[in-house]
Amino acid sequence: MTSIDSTPFGALADGTSIEKWTLTNASGVSASILTWGATIQSVYVPDRAGALANVTLGFADLAGYTDPAYLAGNPFLGSTVGRYANRIAGGAFTLDGETYKLSQNEGQTTLHGGSHGFDQRVWSATAVENGVRMSYLSADGEQGFPGTLTVSVTFTLDDDNGLRLDYTATTDRATVVALTNHAYWNLSGEGSGSVENHLLRIDAGHFTPVDSTLIPTGVLEPVDGTPFDFRSPHPIGARIRDEHPQLTTGRGYDHNYVLTDGSGALSTAAVVDDPASGRRLTITTTEPGLQFYAGNFLDGKIRGTSGRQYRQGDAFALETQHFPDSPNQPDFPSTVLRPGETWTSTTVHTFSVIG
Repeated sequence: MTSIDSTPFGALADGTSIEKWTLTNASGVSASILTWGATIQSVYVPDRAGALANVTLGFADLAGYTDPAYLAGNPFLGSTVGRYANRIAGGAFTLDGETYKLSQNEGQTTLHGGSHGFDQRVWSATAVENGVRMSYLSADGEQGFPGTLTVSVTFTLDDDNGLRLDYTATTDRATVVALTNHAYWNLSGEGSGSVENHLLRIDAGHFTPVDSTLIPTGVLEPVDGTPFDFRSPHPIGARIRDEHPQLTTGRGYDHNYVLTDGSGALSTAAVVDDPASGRRLTITTTEPGLQFYAGNFLDGKIRGTSGRQYRQGDAFALETQHFPDSPNQPDFPSTVLRPGETWTSTTVHTFSVIG
């Protein structure tokens, strides 16, 4: 049985208290989640020798997450992002004949819900069996999105070292929704340096190439013969500097993969091995896509939980998702949610060891 502990994690400028909820299983594996942004703050898992280390990027206190300098170039460390994860071109979309103008926070693009998305909101927390449920009510018109959206993310930790995220959302008006968690991982330990030697496998035969603003072109491009082919394990850094136009555009990997299954059933999306520590991360999801981001824009300005700098390539993110810019791309899987429907999504991060 997983133990559940809630402790204070500081207060916002207006006095609102933030809590840290820590889930710990029978093996001592733990995950801490904040009510600020429903954020994964730390995850402690063993290496091949049984030594526990925190393997996700974050801050030791609330001040790090709310620092204006951090928010100005927000890398969304561990945050639950929404109302729409990833990018919407031009900060606008049309639904049922009506055009909605959104908060733009990456040039003219809306990224991860806008300048004040779900990552910068206070969520309510309720203990559940083996975990905690984080809930948020997003008002009609928040960041330009239509409909009052009722959202929950339930974090549970099992004795097989699986950290499970179950999302739900309902609306009172037609809207678009796509949520994910933006955890950054370094299986050698947070703040330990580059992840370029981590071995990555992604179960995807296609990816969605992007234009100069990192918006998908609408093409599903085969990975065959490209540096984007991770159907067999490759070191993250082995081909990241190859002469491929998409690597130049993204300053490395920052692309959505079209998962092979994509059926909506829980299936394996990616497996990452760290030969140095022996830790393995397996990601299963019900989502059709996976954004692989190799930490290209980490620039050393952030000092995280350990007090060490986060530099380019010091972590990777694997964000389970619907495709970027789906509201403007009719050939992509739909992200429309209507009254009377319930949007659901599940992703599991399972930690184990290799020889």
